[in-house]
Amino acid sequence: MTQVAIPVFPRFTALDAVGPYEVLQRLPSVDVVFVGHQRGEVRTANHMLGMTCDATFDEVSTPDVVVFPGGPGTRILVEDQTFRGWLQSVHPHTKFTTSVCTGALVLGAAGLLDGLTATTHWRAAEQLNELGATYVPDRVVEHLPQRIITAAGVSSGIDMALRLAELLVDREAAEAIQLLIEYDPQPPFDSGALAKADTATKALAEFLSPLP
Repeated sequence: MTQVAIPVFPRFTALDAVGPYEVLQRLPSVDVVFVGHQRGEVRTANHMLGMTCDATFDEVSTPDVVVFPGGPGTRILVEDQTFRGWLQSVHPHTKFTTSVCTGALVLGAAGLLDGLTATTHWRAAEQLNELGATYVPDRVVEHLPQRIITAAGVSSGIDMALRLAELLVDREAAEAIQLLIEYDPQPPFDSGALAKADTATKALAEFLSPLP
């Protein structure tokens, strides 16, 4: 079995974790585990949703894939020696170490993005640059020789997970999963990227939500 570890922590963004989970758990050869400081419930960014952490870092020492979600809680994690140390210890043995949204900040803080281009939520671009990476406004950024993949904000984790399904198995499996989850985005608006949004939309987005 291929073990996929998804770290969870207080104030993480739910879809950052659940989007990739929903894709990868459909591969028969994959086992997904939610890992963190301690077993038990962890609340999401707005505290409305609780998810269960299945295992501690000591119990997940050699995952094949890491998918690190984002959320406001990552601002604390960049200084968290346990999270950073775990990433530094497992990355040499993973097939892929990945992030969604501001999860890239924790990868950067662990030194895994030094000298690489990477993506994250557009509101965290400057902080990502300060952590050794070079931000690019792409939806998914791959560095396959380094086994690093980063995805931009929230929903882009589904795109990245489909790419991971292709890399772990093959394109046919990824396309079958895309069909199973009916992932065929046709949003009613075209403001889902910073370059497409007008000034008023950007201002309202800043007002509606804390940093991702």
